[in-house]
Amino acid sequence: MNALKVVALVLIAAGLFGIAQGGFSYVTTTHRADIGPIHVNMDEEKRVNFPLWASIAAIVAGAAMLVLPRRG
Repeated sequence: MNALKVVALVLIAAGLFGIAQGGFSYVTTTHRADIGPIHVNMDEEKRVNFPLWASIAAIVAGAAMLVLPRRG
């Protein structure tokens, strides 16, 4: 399997993941205050959304790379 097919399959898989999940979330810990021996931290959950058009474009680009003949 050549590199072009691998990239095409990765694009298709990423596009399908983007449509299925819609994004991902992660947690950040921020330091809020130190009052004597008391330390206050705060965990915040943040979410990154994938645009639907980007997921569809990745699938279309990957499929085009598999179907269309290479020039060279």
